[in-house]
Amino acid sequence: MNRIALTGLALAVIMAAGGAGYWAGHRGLPVPGPSEWLGREGTRVAGEPAGTGVVIYYRDPDGKPLYSAEPRRTEDGRAYRAVRASQDIGFDEPATAPAAKANGERKLLYYRNPMGLADTSLVPKKDGMGMDYLPVYAGEDVDETVIKLSPGRVQRSGVRSERVSRQLITRPIRVPGTVQLDERRIAVVTTRSDAFIQEVATVTTGDRVAKGDRLVRIYSPEITAAGAQFLTELNAAARGVPEGGARQRLENLGVPPEIVAEIERSRKVPLTINWPAPRDGIVLERNVVDGMKTAAGDSLFRLADLSIIWVIADVPEGDLAAIRIGAPATIRLRGRPGTVFEGKVGLIYPQVVEATRTTKVRIELANREGMLLPNMYADVEIGSGAAAPALAVPDSAVIDTGTRRIVILDRGEGRFEPREVKLGQRGDGMVAISEGIAEGDRVVLSANFLIDAESNLRAALSGLGPTETRPFEVKP
Repeated sequence: MNRIALTGLALAVIMAAGGAGYWAGHRGLPVPGPSEWLGREGTRVAGEPAGTGVVIYYRDPDGKPLYSAEPRRTEDGRAYRAVRASQDIGFDEPATAPAAKANGERKLLYYRNPMGLADTSLVPKKDGMGMDYLPVYAGEDVDETVIKLSPGRVQRSGVRSERVSRQLITRPIRVPGTVQLDERRIAVVTTRSDAFIQEVATVTTGDRVAKGDRLVRIYSPEITAAGAQFLTELNAAARGVPEGGARQRLENLGVPPEIVAEIERSRKVPLTINWPAPRDGIVLERNVVDGMKTAAGDSLFRLADLSIIWVIADVPEGDLAAIRIGAPATIRLRGRPGTVFEGKVGLIYPQVVEATRTTKVRIELANREGMLLPNMYADVEIGSGAAAPALAVPDSAVIDTGTRRIVILDRGEGRFEPREVKLGQRGDGMVAISEGIAEGDRVVLSANFLIDAESNLRAALSGLGPTETRPFEVKP
């Protein structure tokens, strides 16, 4: 049963390798291959197994790194050697001439199974699929966790690797927002006593006013009485009588300081009082007309200073952890394409809107040229990320199986090692690695799924093989 399963898996590997070689050859890619397998015009060299399958490419008869997708000849007229599908396969370089590799400087120990099975031999041999066992020399570290691919396999697969470095990872969070008034810059004009509106200034909703501009002229019996008492106390103070509380009463009624100063200077109580604007701003509401009566506390005007304004962004609950106070924000107005404002996150509201599962984030902006108007729609981009650089790799380097996250380390010379890692924050096509690799390691960016698949296949084949027995050393 194990033999049947092993044969099936091996056939799958042969088909995958053959197909890859075929297409690589027809694209004209420079694919390395064994120089010993074929003779002139695709004939077999004496002592070598016959190739099967289609011719996938041609290589220089002298073993030089020269390849062709079509038959061709050297400058001296010799034909390139044809390489067939069955001859361009193996997880490692073919070992057709182990004696030539075992030179005097290296001692041959044994031969190991080319498919990674726990099977070794003291003499050269082939496996059930006709693949040569690979020689192992003294001093070689045979690491079962490392996958070794031939240069041809590496080149055909398009393996590309990159060195791991520390980077500052940022991830922009793009959310909708609306322009809102700064609540601290809104003022309501009112009186603290009953009054009659004698005259309203020529200001309407939307007009801009400055601090101190006259808004209305009012008559208030209570303010007039308090002013008369204040004048009496001023005259008594001139005769040495201490001043009473009339001045304080006028201040409690909200009479502007300039009106109190005018009574003190002129020694006259005006019948009507000009009520000024308390601050610069835009008239949002006008609630008075000439001749009407107002009660204490009624809103006469509502003003707002638009020099500083808020943008309230709706951030999904899942992105809240990535946003911090002070994070940079870019605002683009939908009504003014091409106009960009820069600001910072000033407040993350301490509640989640139940209906939308979003949290409001406030960004404070200087309203240059008054372009930002209340209730405008805006597109908000909030920068997020770690404050310090972290080890990071491109997203394509990570294989996520659902239960494990793996990267493939490039150990050089066609050797690759799968390594389980722990991930951190993502952003800008990069992902932080908190555990599993070190700075300076090289990780595979492309074709890593193919390498990982081969690693899993080897693990499966090893599970089907017999218990490993270490051979005796070959005596010279």
